[in-house]
Amino acid sequence: LAIALALLVAAPVAATDASLIAWFEIPVSNLDRAMRFYESVFGKLLSRERVDGYDMAMFPGTDGPEGALVKGDVYVPGKAGLILYFRVTDVDAVLSRANAVGGRTLYAKKDIGSKGWVAEFEDSEGNRIALLQSR
Repeated sequence: LAIALALLVAAPVAATDASLIAWFEIPVSNLDRAMRFYESVFGKLLSRERVDGYDMAMFPGTDGPEGALVKGDVYVPGKAGLILYFRVTDVDAVLSRANAVGGRTLYAKKDIGSKGWVAEFEDSEGNRIALLQSR
């Protein structure tokens, strides 16, 4: 986490670099439970689809990368590996909603200087999810 925070604070991202991430997938064990969790936390309805034999719940399109919750044999939830940061307007409110619906704060809100604030929580499936609130 310290390395990620150092990179986030130290390295400005050019507009063309922001487009490198096009899609993300969050592994889940129970798609219905995960959909309820993420809809409650972020206040957005997800849409269910079946893609290439996998059950998915799509996040609504935004200006940034799009993605989905995905259930399948190659999708294993966990806290190890990559960390996905969701851009939010209020880290405290999102953490509160996550904790209220079965999540758990893993990394309390931290001021990272000019970039804003970050925090992390464990979702309903055991994944580590991060939040970024800009100044």
